[in-house]
Amino acid sequence: MARIEVVPVEGLSRFTTFCKLPRLLYKGAPGFAPPLDVERWTLFAHLLNPHYKLVEDQKFLARRDGEWVGRISAHVYKPGVTPVGASPAQFGALDAVDDIEVVRALTQAAEEWLKAKGATRINGPFSPTINGECGMLVEGFTATPMIFMPWHPPYLSRHLEALGYGKAKDLISYRFAIDSGLLGEKPRITSRTEWQARLKLRQLDMATLKTGETALMEDLFNDGWRDNWGFVPFTKAEFDSTADALKLVMPPEFGVVAELDGKPVSFVIALPNLFEIVSDFDGRLFPFGLPKLISRMRNHKFDAARIVLLGTRKALQNSATGGAVLLGMIEEMRRRGASASVKHLEAGWVLEDNIAMRRPIEMFGGQVDKIHRIYEKHLGAS
Repeated sequence: MARIEVVPVEGLSRFTTFCKLPRLLYKGAPGFAPPLDVERWTLFAHLLNPHYKLVEDQKFLARRDGEWVGRISAHVYKPGVTPVGASPAQFGALDAVDDIEVVRALTQAAEEWLKAKGATRINGPFSPTINGECGMLVEGFTATPMIFMPWHPPYLSRHLEALGYGKAKDLISYRFAIDSGLLGEKPRITSRTEWQARLKLRQLDMATLKTGETALMEDLFNDGWRDNWGFVPFTKAEFDSTADALKLVMPPEFGVVAELDGKPVSFVIALPNLFEIVSDFDGRLFPFGLPKLISRMRNHKFDAARIVLLGTRKALQNSATGGAVLLGMIEEMRRRGASASVKHLEAGWVLEDNIAMRRPIEMFGGQVDKIHRIYEKHLGAS
C-alpha cells in the first residue's frame, strides 16, 4: 500500500496548492463548480483575511505516490474569543480523494495539532470561521452550485463519520423560486396600513460602505446572532474586508436595510451566482480571465443569487414585529431579484433548530435545497 504523507502548508507553493486542490480533486463531478483561485487566496491568506488575527492555525496537505490527495486546516481561537456552544478548537477545508485512509491521516494531523494546544473537543468544518464557509455537504450534491457554498462528494461525510465524528448541527439552505410577475410590486407587508408609516426598506449605500454601513452591519449582525450556536463576533475589520469585495461583485440593488420607526433593525445582502460566468475559467483569473469577468459582470443576466449576509436585532426575533420585518426583507429581495431577471434565490445557512427563522422562510415558499453538517469529536476517543 502506498504511503500517505501529511505535510504542513509552508511557503507559497504549498499555499497555492492548498487553495486550488478541490478543483483538481473534484473536476467534472456533478454539482461541483470550481471557485476562482484568487478568491480562495483572500479566504485563506493571513494577510488578506482579518479573521486570522483571532486564531492560531495550521494547514496540512496529504500526498500519496507524489500526488496531492487531500487537505485540512486546524485552528484554535485565542483567549477572549469563545464560540457559543461550539469548541474553540476547530477544523476546516477538509477535501480528499475517496480513500478513508487519506481522510484518517488528515484528521489525525489536525487532531494532534489541536491536542498539543490543549483541545479536548473538535468541531468543524469551519473554513475558516462560521462567518465564512461552514459545514460539510450531506444533501443536495447535484443542486445548483452557489457562490461561497462549499461542495463535497458524498463519500467524504461517510468517511468522516466512520472515523468517529458525529453530527453537532445541520445547516439548511433554502431555495426560493422568483416569479417575474413580482416585477414592479412593492412588498405586501409594507403596503399594509399598520406598517406603511413604520417599516421602510432602503437600499444599502455603496458610497458609504466602509465609513458608515459596515459599522451598522457589524452592530446588527452581532446583536442578532450572538446567542446562536457556534457564534463568533464578526469584526469591523472583517466587514470592511468584505465591503472591498462587495464593491466589485454586488449590484447595488442587492443590499437592503430595514428601518422600523426610523431606526435600522435589519439588513440583507445577496450576491449574483458568479459561478454562472466563471465556470469556463477552471479557477484561473489571470492573465486572460479578468477582462472576461468584467465584461460578463456588466452584461450577463444571472439565473440565481444567494443571500450571503443577514442580521436582525435580537429584540425583534421571535416576535410578530420581527416576523413582519423578515417577511418584508424576503419579499423585497425576491422583487429585486425579479427586476434583475434572477429565477431563484438561495438563503442559507439556517441552523436546523432556528425555528424563528425557518418558519417565515418556509411560510414564504422556501424549499430545502442543500444541507451542510457541522461535526464534533471528543479528542480522547479512539
